[in-house]
Amino acid sequence: MWTRWWLWPLVAVCTADFFRDEAERIMRDTPVIDGHNDLPWQLLEMFNNRLQDERANLSTLAGTHTNIPKLRAGFIGGQFWSVYTPCDTQNKDTVRRTLEQIDVVQRMCQMYPDTFLCVSSSEGIRTAFREGKVASLIGVEGGHSIDSSLGVLRALYQLGMRYLTLTHSCNTPWADNWLVDTGDSDAHSQGLSPFGQRVVKELNRLGVMIDLAHVSVATMKDALRLSRAPVIFSHSSAYSLCTSRRNVPDDVLQLVKERESLVMVNFYNNYVSCTNEATLFQVADHLDHIKNVAGAGAVGFGGDFDGVSRLPEGLEDVSKYPDLIAELLRRNWTEAEVRGALAGNLLRVFEAVEKVRDLTQAPEEEPIPLDELEGSCRTQYGYSGAPSLYHRQGLLLASLAPLLLCLWFL
Repeated sequence: MWTRWWLWPLVAVCTADFFRDEAERIMRDTPVIDGHNDLPWQLLEMFNNRLQDERANLSTLAGTHTNIPKLRAGFIGGQFWSVYTPCDTQNKDTVRRTLEQIDVVQRMCQMYPDTFLCVSSSEGIRTAFREGKVASLIGVEGGHSIDSSLGVLRALYQLGMRYLTLTHSCNTPWADNWLVDTGDSDAHSQGLSPFGQRVVKELNRLGVMIDLAHVSVATMKDALRLSRAPVIFSHSSAYSLCTSRRNVPDDVLQLVKERESLVMVNFYNNYVSCTNEATLFQVADHLDHIKNVAGAGAVGFGGDFDGVSRLPEGLEDVSKYPDLIAELLRRNWTEAEVRGALAGNLLRVFEAVEKVRDLTQAPEEEPIPLDELEGSCRTQYGYSGAPSLYHRQGLLLASLAPLLLCLWFL
């Protein structure tokens, strides 16, 4: 009896090592594609995007969840870098800020070509895998970044945007955000407005993934109904396990299953446990729940590293992914299910979005109605009834004509 008791700790250690070794074996062939990482925002906050500052060296960068050694240790093979501009830039300089963040991602690839390969297609991800590099993609986090302009949307596509999060933590003039469901924001569009529906159609036409993290439930359902391609939640978890409105409720998970879409689980403690503390095991619970409700093909990873202040014990930075994969194997996930969650599910969705793309179709052109735009600093060129500068000058001269005549006769 004593001998058996003495063996149990040894068996546990050996078993743990086995699952960790299996995780690394699988990840060498199928590295993780993470749906959301805010390192570009940290580079703005810490260095104002000056990548040549010696402190910004990504091989030695300290104080962040992400650097090159940590990416390598975590077997990260694909990363959607978040191009994020806060809600207080809306109706101000959001387009400029968005362009600057796209620029910093592109310069990361230029400065570290042995590590990063900027890509914009599913085949590009596969190429990066073969070359042992981190496929670097652009996800624009927040529909306010397009400033209610289909032209800006198309320009961001040309610069590499391959998903658009329809809102952040604020409404746009055409889509409602998740705080509507908490009562902290008023519903503006009751989901998607008619212009928001045109945004969805244009994203389909271009081949850009529609991201429903941060949106209201009504917006989720509208987009899932309208989109001709699968959609993603780039960094959201399961509402049934943590009743944060940033998470996905089960009825929406059923729609995710029907539409062959994807939920990439967020690691932020407050969305994992609904408290300030969480563990790797609770993250695995969310992965289990989404698999059970929506199917193994609906599961992915969207850690939200460098975008959150609190991370679970055991998932403190991007290097910890093998430990999470080991836990899934310990929970009897099959190797095929694990490979799907790591990369296969995202690649399937991305390829489906690319198949729906149809650049021969006429682009959406109908602008948002002028009375739905917000902000006092806008010009109104192009809208009927909005006088141009030339017309305003003409009106000014006409109004001055009587005075000029009087002066002439004097």
